[in-house]
Amino acid sequence: MHSTTTPRISPFTVLPMASGARGPLASGCEQCEVGQKMVLFVSGLCPFRCFYCPVSERRNQKDGVFANERPVACDEDVLAEARAMGASGTGITGGDPLFSFPRTLHYVKLLKRELGPDHHIHLYTREPNPKKLQALAEAGLDEVRLHIPHYLWGAMESRGQAFRQVFNLAPAWGLRRGVEIPLIPDKEADLGRLLRSLAKIGVDFVNLNEFEFSETNERNLISRGYHGNPGGGWGVQGSRIVARRILKQDWGVPVHFCSSGFKDSVQLRQRLLRRGAKTARPFDVLTADGTVVKGIIEPLGQGRSLVPIVRDVRTVLRLAPEMYYVNAERRRIEVSPYLLRRGAKGLRWPAFEVEEYPTADSIEVERAPLNRAARVALALPSRIGTGGV
Repeated sequence: MHSTTTPRISPFTVLPMASGARGPLASGCEQCEVGQKMVLFVSGLCPFRCFYCPVSERRNQKDGVFANERPVACDEDVLAEARAMGASGTGITGGDPLFSFPRTLHYVKLLKRELGPDHHIHLYTREPNPKKLQALAEAGLDEVRLHIPHYLWGAMESRGQAFRQVFNLAPAWGLRRGVEIPLIPDKEADLGRLLRSLAKIGVDFVNLNEFEFSETNERNLISRGYHGNPGGGWGVQGSRIVARRILKQDWGVPVHFCSSGFKDSVQLRQRLLRRGAKTARPFDVLTADGTVVKGIIEPLGQGRSLVPIVRDVRTVLRLAPEMYYVNAERRRIEVSPYLLRRGAKGLRWPAFEVEEYPTADSIEVERAPLNRAARVALALPSRIGTGGV
């Protein structure tokens, strides 16, 4: 039975990077905030084609699976990524996960079976499909976040029957239900009407994401008259201003505004710190930003055996077996950056100090040459250069 009253919500809470909340955060958001939530992107396919969709060109309308940044080829890839970051939960997204329903159902069952019943799973969808959501709830889904299209915000009570049906049925399935939408600044009046309607229904929470530009939606947003924040970043001008006005009021339902800066500077950073702490080797150096600094030796040429090179490096740097790692996939030898700084001049192979993200794709942030061979390698054409240059 859904609520028809308007309960009093707890006071406004200031969160970092211009974010804030009135009322408690959803369980999934609490885990995201401290970097404990894995993002499982089940497919980029989606039938709705929202004009503001921020999904990258690499994934948009492409049927690929990613666990955080890791491409998924099998179930073990998903589980390995969850374990690598010590995930206590998973957020399932896309595309639209319900458009790839059999796959989504499989992953919910897999995660609950392999990571335990306490592994919290939330799902983001625009499809208010009771049959699919009930099946997911029975498989272990804990929380659904429905994306209500902006043209229904002002008419939820008269035209949002499908969404209202899900909200009313979900508690019987043991499913917490919320709404997650972008805060479109020129839709403030309609957003207010939507919040009042959702309070009458008694949904568990509303998440408002900062409206933002991306490589795939920039042209659409500009053509509709939206502008970037004067202070920089990807946010749309006005989204944060409207958020402040919305959060000044008590709507009778918990409301959380999450800025793009919060996602990048808090959520992502915390996840990187967790993953780095679990995956870094003893000689790697973790930074306060969640990146990893390491020393690497990258031999020139692709066909050369690494065996004699490893022997040479071990001799020059006086390395015990636990003091280095041979990364055969990337054709390089990894050591302590401090040790390599001291001994790089004695090596005839290119030596660098690199800073990388501790993610499956190991995106490189910066590299610095430590010897003459490295400086020469950086000056070579890329087709001749080292494996990582």
